[in-house]
Amino acid sequence: MDVDVETTLHMKEGLGDTSYARNSSLQKKSVDLVKRMIINSATDVYVSEAPQSFAIADLGCSSGPNALHLVGDIIKSVQDICRNSSRPTPEFLIFLNDLPKNDFNALFRSSPEFINMVKSSSIKAEGCSPLSVCLNGVPGSFYGRLFPKNSLHFIYSCNALHWLSQVPLGLYNNEGKSINKEKLYISYTSPAEVAKAYFKQYQKDFNQFLKSRSAEMAHGGQMVLVMSGRETLDHNDKRTTFLWEALAQSFATMVSQGRITQEEVDSYNAPFYAPCAAEIEEEVEKEGSFIVDTIQAYEIDICTGDAKKDGRTASMAIRAVQESMISHHFGEEVVDHLFENYSKLLGQLMEKERTKAVNIIAILRKTN
Repeated sequence: MDVDVETTLHMKEGLGDTSYARNSSLQKKSVDLVKRMIINSATDVYVSEAPQSFAIADLGCSSGPNALHLVGDIIKSVQDICRNSSRPTPEFLIFLNDLPKNDFNALFRSSPEFINMVKSSSIKAEGCSPLSVCLNGVPGSFYGRLFPKNSLHFIYSCNALHWLSQVPLGLYNNEGKSINKEKLYISYTSPAEVAKAYFKQYQKDFNQFLKSRSAEMAHGGQMVLVMSGRETLDHNDKRTTFLWEALAQSFATMVSQGRITQEEVDSYNAPFYAPCAAEIEEEVEKEGSFIVDTIQAYEIDICTGDAKKDGRTASMAIRAVQESMISHHFGEEVVDHLFENYSKLLGQLMEKERTKAVNIIAILRKTN
């Protein structure tokens, strides 16, 4: 039985060794590669619209150090523009969104330090008017409405939109048996129906995402989306499926050891989809509220040359994201052993071959 994604999926809370806060360096690396594009998009909106209150939403903010770094850079860049053009600095309305079980408490605990930091830099910047930053938490799924109509100027979502609203329908036959046995996601051994089911769920979800954001965004606003993706139409791109295939192998080891059953594995499916640029463009065109200003795939090298260390880093990153769902499905007692196996396996695989992942950045502009 597949789990309710909205109530079970959340990044590992807290500041412990297995927390998302301690194990999100790969996500940060992904965003750092395109950070300048995100900031430029935000400042383009500010320059063209010149709002007195600049409303920005981070969809899928999670918690930990990554959550506030980017918005801090955006605020600084807008301040620089205001100082250089003798404009008054706008108020900043910052909305941080994630699913209800996200660790908002940790995020809010770090907010006074963040606000003091950006205000301090404002004071030091000669010619800037006093800075006002209003930080808000918004729990809920971004596959539905979250904000009032026409209330946002700039939206960004980093490392979140590849998570679906639910596990796709169509992954079981008429007898309730899995058609994607021994796998957690689309694989080269999967029947064609598996990729079709995932793609259909992606289309439904992304359409709902675009409709919701269209209602919430003011005319002239922009949205930047960064997510796991593919460079081609082929669903079996190894750079997309590598980590899932290795995790499935780690589950298989647990089955062979009698720690879990094959039936439990066959009923566990990742609510994940990595689209290619053509699929994103097609859905944007069909929905009709946005145009694609920029879209491109880019590679992230997740190896440093130390295979054992790289295997652990990747394993801990996946654990921080997937532990809540795995614990719910299999029980908390399997988690440590599973990820010990996973870390070793990834290290062995990375020693044989340097591993890269693919992300996509899409910059969309509201047109109606």
